Amino acid sequence: MTTILHIESSPRKQRSASLEVAREFIFHYRQCHPSTAVKSLDLWSASLPEFDEDAMAAKYAGLSGASLTAAQEHAWNELRSRAAPLHEADILVFSVPLWNFSIPYKLKHFIDLVSQKDILFSFDPETGFGGLLENKKAVVVYARGLNYMKGSFTPAQEFDFQKPYVEAWLKFIGITDVSSLIVEKTLFGHDVDTEARALANRQAQQLAATLASPQHTKPSPSLT
Repeated sequence: MTTILHIESSPRKQRSASLEVAREFIFHYRQCHPSTAVKSLDLWSASLPEFDEDAMAAKYAGLSGASLTAAQEHAWNELRSRAAPLHEADILVFSVPLWNFSIPYKLKHFIDLVSQKDILFSFDPETGFGGLLENKKAVVVYARGLNYMKGSFTPAQEFDFQKPYVEAWLKFIGITDVSSLIVEKTLFGHDVDTEARALANRQAQQLAATLASPQHTKPSPSLT
């Protein structure tokens, strides 16, 4: 049975374009595979812990091979538990609005917590880094107020640190089968916003059918 984990990083709920399109993808994927289990991680209600002194000390103890104190062990186990849903899922679906040319701080907080050696990646002095989330798929829904695509009439694409960051992180932790759905120009008024959402929802339906197909064996292109 396939398990989908939907990681929500928008606080807008009913008004969120990234959540709307992600849910459209999940709905149509389940139409193809009704037995698919869907879990959600709302980063705005997750009460994420601080990466505090004990967590930092546990990180460096792990790098040096030193023993952990009880407090450090507790902090490290908390990080492992936060990352566990990523390991358990087959498809990771991210709803990512663009904030200040990048990602919401809640998502960055989550990434900083779980991106640890022996949790999401390995390190060998001879071979370097290795991602621990191989053989998984990711679908990332990006929502943006302006047009950040190459060839647009503004230089906005130069300020896109949203999609490159997420894709670099996913590659680092071992996920190379990544599909993108992009909703742009949501600040241009109701007519443009409605059209942009409708287009992205249609693309989400097409992507769901593609990924649900038994013939799907390679990464899907970005859908924009």
